[in-house]
Amino acid sequence: MIKAIFFDVDGTLVSHAKKEVCASARKALKKLREQGIKCIMCTGRHILEIDELPARDLEFDAYITLVGQLSLDKERKPFAAYPFSEEAALRFVKLFDEMRYPMQLVEEDGMYINFINRRVEEVQAEISTSLPPLGSYTGNKFYQVVCYVDTAEEAEISKLLEDCYVTRWNKRAIDILPGGGGKALGMGEYLKREGIDRSETMAFGDGENDADMLEFAGIGVAMGNAADKAKAAADYVTDHIDNDGVEKALIHFGLI
Repeated sequence: MIKAIFFDVDGTLVSHAKKEVCASARKALKKLREQGIKCIMCTGRHILEIDELPARDLEFDAYITLVGQLSLDKERKPFAAYPFSEEAALRFVKLFDEMRYPMQLVEEDGMYINFINRRVEEVQAEISTSLPPLGSYTGNKFYQVVCYVDTAEEAEISKLLEDCYVTRWNKRAIDILPGGGGKALGMGEYLKREGIDRSETMAFGDGENDADMLEFAGIGVAMGNAADKAKAAADYVTDHIDNDGVEKALIHFGLI
């Protein structure tokens, strides 16, 4: 019996082609919650970014943000947090200050970037999100580093990434997290909190950073528009986001 379903946002609930959440997905989430099935957002985004997206009015029972590093309850209060260690943070602050690559440091209450170039502008436009504010390191703990680099540039900074979890969400951008990170980390914290077993869960995703989530869930569903890595990790591949993929999968598994 499925008791909790985890949903990625970009490319799973929010279509950036149509700039909306599919009407069928909206209805499906409402039906799930009416049946008492927990619906949890599981995203690489900061909660503040969600407020810019068409998904901002959807109701969720919890929010697993920053690729599992910061988990929030229904009232958006943290219940699990995994920041970078002081040693790892200093390495990234040094690179941030060197201005070699555009980099965002993501803290609990916000995020900021060292500089903005055309690549940043294009990537942010692709995900329907405003440009991050320019800033300097605040001295606060941070949970995620967003680095706007291609694969060749990623290789150049690979020595900094040896003890980190790195996942690519765009051809020109990666998320860097503390080692052991990932969406499954936040999922596990939520299940422990609620007393729900992994076998009683389902997850929907489309990106490379959803692969561990799809593997962790009892049933992992990749969208028809998903990256190959997400599809390989899934138990089932549904239709495209713009062709009612979420609703069709839930019908397939008899949940609505």
